[in-house]
Amino acid sequence: MKSNDEIEPCLTAVMPVYNESATVAEVVKAVLAQRPVQQLVIVDDCSRDGTWDQLQPLAQIEPRIKLIRHEVNQGKGAALRTGIAHATSEIVIIQDADLEYDPAEYCRLIAPILSGRADVVFGSRFRGGTGACRVLYYWHSVGNNFLTMCSNMATDLNLTDMETGYKTFRREVIQQIRIEENRFGFEPEITAKVAKAKVRIYEVGISYTGRTYAEGKKIGWRDGFHALWCIWKYNFWRK
Repeated sequence: MKSNDEIEPCLTAVMPVYNESATVAEVVKAVLAQRPVQQLVIVDDCSRDGTWDQLQPLAQIEPRIKLIRHEVNQGKGAALRTGIAHATSEIVIIQDADLEYDPAEYCRLIAPILSGRADVVFGSRFRGGTGACRVLYYWHSVGNNFLTMCSNMATDLNLTDMETGYKTFRREVIQQIRIEENRFGFEPEITAKVAKAKVRIYEVGISYTGRTYAEGKKIGWRDGFHALWCIWKYNFWRK
């Protein structure tokens, strides 16, 4: 696999942001430090904590940043729908605005696409051998594994981490998919739709530094129940 310095710019990172003033500047800096990054599309989903004030000067001095703001909070899926439409690079990756996922691993995630083997790559927190993962909530891991199992039964894929935040796509693949979910239902929706598209899907191990709720984690048990609905909806109800 080529190193970060050997890969020419070919990647758009799409970053949905909502009330991440504590981490967003650091994440933006880390993303832009990666040589493959040709474009960073940031969609501020009506933050109210000063995030937007931090982002504006960054966009003014960095031409690779495309900055967009939703005037009404709509959710992660809606922000991704907006951001993906503005992606221009060969490859598109989803990047959260917290510090849970490490942009230094972009080369690992895009390697199967650059080599011509894959159209979509999921970064798995549960496929070992890549480094440290923070130990946190047991029941979150149980729920994640359960949702991944239900998704796999519906899609006939053998993923280990359907809910991962790191998903990477050939741009023509993701821009042909109509994203309907506005919140965290994006993950099971997009998994179902790439499975139906019969594209080549790979999975690679990634490190993970999870957050506690006190540190700003937003997903909750209601999102888990909605994910189950989305698994059924996009695999069996929608054609």
